[in-house]
Amino acid sequence: MVWDVVAGTGGRGRERRAGGVVLGSRPAHSVRLPPPARHGPETVTSPVGSVAERTVPWLRVAAAYAWRLLLVSVIVYGVFTVLGRFQLIAGALFLAFVVTSVLRPLADLLNRVFPRSLSVAVAVVGSLLVLLALLALVGNAVAGESTNLVGEFRGGIDRIELWLRRPPFRLSPGKLTDLQGQVTHYIDTHRANLLSSAISGLGRLVELVTGAALALFASVFFIHSGERMWGWARDQLLPRGARPVWDRAGRAAWRTFAGYTRGIIIVAATNAVLVGVALLVLRVPLALPLTLLEFFATFVPLVGSPVALGVATVVALAGRGPLTAAAVLVLIVVIGQLEGHVLHPLVMSWAVSLHPLVVAVSVIAGSIVAGVIGAIVAVPFISVIWAVLRALRTAPP
Repeated sequence: MVWDVVAGTGGRGRERRAGGVVLGSRPAHSVRLPPPARHGPETVTSPVGSVAERTVPWLRVAAAYAWRLLLVSVIVYGVFTVLGRFQLIAGALFLAFVVTSVLRPLADLLNRVFPRSLSVAVAVVGSLLVLLALLALVGNAVAGESTNLVGEFRGGIDRIELWLRRPPFRLSPGKLTDLQGQVTHYIDTHRANLLSSAISGLGRLVELVTGAALALFASVFFIHSGERMWGWARDQLLPRGARPVWDRAGRAAWRTFAGYTRGIIIVAATNAVLVGVALLVLRVPLALPLTLLEFFATFVPLVGSPVALGVATVVALAGRGPLTAAAVLVLIVVIGQLEGHVLHPLVMSWAVSLHPLVVAVSVIAGSIVAGVIGAIVAVPFISVIWAVLRALRTAPP
């Protein structure tokens, strides 16, 4: 073993081993230091808290979810409040998204031959011309049948009165006369209110025209450069780390919305064709306007088509009699079953996957919040939210 003698001051020396241990010192032993104190809620331990954590863990989980749900509810309420304040703008943008989802594939197809601007102009202007031609055709049909319709409806009202006098209603002529007098008295009494309602309806008509113009203006830009607009909004409003996730969510939302819109248009067109053929075969007056009403009414799920066919039943009862009206009622049942069990599952399965109960609750809630517009917007809104949640929850490939 190697020893080193190191001379110190005062003639004293120290002997050290090669390993650095001083001879004559106390033997080395390990010293266990106390753990560092932690600052935070975990350092506070009490028997009461530990017992509470062991006995009611569901309460802690429920509280954690409660404040998150409360925060989400406040945000959703704020969004709907803002949209309610700007209902015209929100409705116009929704209509612009619908137009974009329908005309964007046509513009992309035309873009293979023509420049982008020209293809967008051809798609938009061509669709407007088709819509105006359809409305003009409906107007000409109504004007051409107006003379015959007046006589048919007068005879239809007489037939309805005779039908109400027979079993099972057995209404006396005096009761029918009293009913007509009550209706006339109500109109005379509330003439001012009806006039103010008509004037307010004109104001709503001006708002609808303004919203339609805004929707057309916005849809032109969405069709032309919607991809670039989404890229700009994503890069400017989102942090860099969150852009891929939200880009995936935004694209999933648009695919769902576009798929739902195209699917509901296919369902509406199919219903309208079936109803139009049946009404023409039954020789119901105003078959073409009723067909167009059926087309637009189908955009309100579950309730729109029965309401439109109910109007067709009243027209058939007044114009053709009870047998034709009964045939239209059978038509309502057949088309409702066909739409609910064949068309919707077949067409909508590739676009959205919502349970019928969710669709029904969404339509009712939307109608309570915003009337007919809310009933139309509710189902695509819920579908888009569900698509976004699935996209955010799914790991990227």
